[in-house]
Amino acid sequence: MASIPVYDQQGKEVGSHDVDPADISKDINKQLLHDAVVMYQRNRRQGTASTKSRGMVSGTNKKLYRQKGTGNARAGGKRTNIRRGGGHTFAKTAIDFSYSMPKKAVRLATRMALRSKVEDEQVKLLDGLTLAEFKTKPVADLLKALGLSGSSVLLVVPEYDAVVYRSSRNIEGLKVLPVAELNAYDLLRQRNLLVVKSALESFVGQAEAVGAEA
Repeated sequence: MASIPVYDQQGKEVGSHDVDPADISKDINKQLLHDAVVMYQRNRRQGTASTKSRGMVSGTNKKLYRQKGTGNARAGGKRTNIRRGGGHTFAKTAIDFSYSMPKKAVRLATRMALRSKVEDEQVKLLDGLTLAEFKTKPVADLLKALGLSGSSVLLVVPEYDAVVYRSSRNIEGLKVLPVAELNAYDLLRQRNLLVVKSALESFVGQAEAVGAEA
């Protein structure tokens, strides 16, 4: 059983919350986490880099001038790769790097990543997070009070909140996600995890339900 500290919106510790890592995931499979992270990274690649081969460059194939008798070095067509404006010898073509994994594997990787954060004591809970207006200062002050300033932080909220999102987007190293969009890549990429308590309870409840079905 892991005990996670709970803080209020001013950064003061107001209690603790007990979580059994086994309720989140039965174990941690490093290979599955690796596969999930690679999938997310590959899906982020555009793969749009392309260059023209000799066949794609406009122009004739005719020799620029005769082979002998001009005093110049022999030359072929102007589309050759050694001339300015010519085609590339090994031209780059657009590639689709994306691929997908089974949904169950992706969800399991997310639960494993969260369990790893809990076991490494990199999780802090908020009893609630409500902002009345678009201001960065309250969020920055909260991170400072929690000792998270200057480090990478993933803030997980129960649902999308435009005020929280817009108040957090200018803080370097901070990313905000609703619990429904939680994924293994962002969990592992950000060093610290700051979660609204209700969001964690919702996630753990769903994980327990999936485990019971399995």
